[in-house]
Amino acid sequence: MEFREMRRFKQALTREECAAILREEKRGTLAVIGDGGWPYALPINFWYDEEADKLYFHCGRAGHKHDAIRACEKVCFTVRDAGQSAGDWSYFVNSVIVFGCARFVEDPALKLEKARAYGAKYIPTQEELERELRGIDRMELVEITVKHMTGKRVHEK
Repeated sequence: MEFREMRRFKQALTREECAAILREEKRGTLAVIGDGGWPYALPINFWYDEEADKLYFHCGRAGHKHDAIRACEKVCFTVRDAGQSAGDWSYFVNSVIVFGCARFVEDPALKLEKARAYGAKYIPTQEELERELRGIDRMELVEITVKHMTGKRVHEK
């Protein structure tokens, strides 16, 4: 499938600006095709591996998100920054939309490597990170391969 190009191309962010938002922001919204074909979107923490152009997040071994990904690999992920004041009530906000294919990371060595990098984004010390990683067998690590990415700068006024 070919993806649509942005209609408002003058507001488009560069690939580098999109990558910066994915590196810096801590939360985004994952959308999957849920039960009965209903959209299911939820906020998640994530880590962006810029070199591989892949996103990672974790989930339980059961549940709505897990089942939806097992049933259909196609996902959409959105992130926005906190925005900046324009000097009045309005804001400039940057956002990124990623379309991709999700899969569960099965290789134990890869899972540990990516989980360690993902955890380092959120966990303040190496000691705490290693303590958290002891429970790695109780969770799934999901990898999203980016198929299409766009970013947009919006003046909310």
